[in-house]
Amino acid sequence: MSGSMKILLFIFAINIAYVSISTIRLIIMMKGNRTAASLVSFFEVFIYIMGLSVVLNHIDNWVNVVTYCLGFAIGVFTGSLIEEKLALGYLTVQVITKNELSDMPQQLRDAGFGVTAWLGEGLSGQRLVLSVLTKRNRQRELVEQVQAIDPQAFIVSHEPKAFVGGFWVRRVR
Repeated sequence: MSGSMKILLFIFAINIAYVSISTIRLIIMMKGNRTAASLVSFFEVFIYIMGLSVVLNHIDNWVNVVTYCLGFAIGVFTGSLIEEKLALGYLTVQVITKNELSDMPQQLRDAGFGVTAWLGEGLSGQRLVLSVLTKRNRQRELVEQVQAIDPQAFIVSHEPKAFVGGFWVRRVR
């Protein structure tokens, strides 16, 4: 393999690594883990400087710059895939079902989910409203279980910023 091809592969690979690590660092920081984010940022900047120095030393070749840009773009994609697989954090999932007498809350509790249930008033009558706290990596399992119980259930999820108190939160920490 020629020297210029090795340089291109190095630029490409190091930029994928840099942007992927940058994405992970940002997610860790958003989750509130400053110490881990700081540690990851050390490696992020080290990799960035390594890749950028190679590009700047060979800036006369436009292929190096394009390779750098392509590595950056693929790094964004790779970072998002890694984040999806890690599934760090928690979700609050709201489930609304027309069957206000459903045993869905107990079935979900039996499956290990934290559930709070109450009756709500919808456009055409009473609804059972559930607030379910779950780890992000269990979201698919939760949605599948809800749909198995009630295929017509309305499901909305969001990521909570912080927790204070609560039985389930004490149990998982």
